[in-house]
Amino acid sequence: MIIDRKSNISGKYHTMVLDVTPEQIARWENGELVQKVFPNLSRVQREFLISGTTEDEWNHMLGIAQI
Repeated sequence: MIIDRKSNISGKYHTMVLDVTPEQIARWENGELVQKVFPNLSRVQREFLISGTTEDEWNHMLGIAQI
């Protein structure tokens, strides 16, 4: 599923293709814990769902060098 989110850090819009269903999105939006609804997603992917923030943005904000 194609997911579009606005980053809480940069305000930029990002798109990610995630292995999720509309039913899972609805469960999460209705209050179920993200890690329970999406156990197949990585922590980076779940954070993207929550905040729209990409791993690169977090690394940049925290001053972590990219290899």
